[in-house]
Amino acid sequence: MVADTFLVIGAGSIGQRHARNLAALGQKADLIPYRAFDAATVAQRRDVAGVIIATATPIRLSLITLCAAQGWPFYVEKPLGWTQSQIAEIYAAAGPIGDRSMVGFMMRYHPALRALAQLDLSDIYSFAFEIGHDVRQWRANWSFAQSYASDPAGGGVLLDLCHELDIAHCLFPNAKVTRATSLDHPDFAGVDFATRVSLAAPLGSVAMDYLSPVSLRRGQLRGTRQVIDLDLLAPAFTRNDGTGQKTTTFDFDRNDMFLGAMGDFIALATGHPPSDNPLIPRFSDVRASCDLIAQAWEARQFAGQVAVAF
Repeated sequence: MVADTFLVIGAGSIGQRHARNLAALGQKADLIPYRAFDAATVAQRRDVAGVIIATATPIRLSLITLCAAQGWPFYVEKPLGWTQSQIAEIYAAAGPIGDRSMVGFMMRYHPALRALAQLDLSDIYSFAFEIGHDVRQWRANWSFAQSYASDPAGGGVLLDLCHELDIAHCLFPNAKVTRATSLDHPDFAGVDFATRVSLAAPLGSVAMDYLSPVSLRRGQLRGTRQVIDLDLLAPAFTRNDGTGQKTTTFDFDRNDMFLGAMGDFIALATGHPPSDNPLIPRFSDVRASCDLIAQAWEARQFAGQVAVAF
């Protein structure tokens, strides 16, 4: 039997997106809701080219263990885990298929980030990245209380919107977590609704929240030779090197990032060269970023509450 089918495990919004994108890229996709998933049955399949893991975070390890046992490359959604011990266990389980697998840091395919990563940022002494969404307005017929996001173990905004920490790592790979301060909610104790992570060096901060009435995704970089302001939703960035200001804009559709990432996974899974994106989030290359996210989660200190109405 020809191994020509990609299994998408998890039929929520992100799993459905991946299945659609696989079809758009000319691949066979089998979308399997996790409640209908049976590991023993799936392990008997001989048509599997790769597996997309789009389940809740606590299920990552068991599915990656299955993929490793079968020799199936996998694309696993972020975050990989929320403690450093979980990350270590998952990497130990993946074994040699890690080189052909990916983690879903799709923001690495954002054209503004790719352009920014090509600049000389060695003079940057301070940076800040921020993302804000009103969690109550995400999707129609969706309940925060019944979602993975409301679970103190593996939920919360830091993990849910952890792309900004990965962006910080892409640009400043030596930055380490020094502090993480959070607000929770009277009805969801231990679930961070707003978190600010402090990093060094360079001096940096990453802030994410479920509260902003206006969606925003932006960054600021300050250096001795340049000042850069980034808007990932526009998308555009403005750079001033002291001789004048230049704004660069990008033609962009959000799904382009998912398509780019899935295209690279298909290439890796089927033994073909991936794209020329230097930020490709191969599983084998993103351990430090996954650890950084876990370090931030483990460092959280709750400093108060925010009482938005649901």
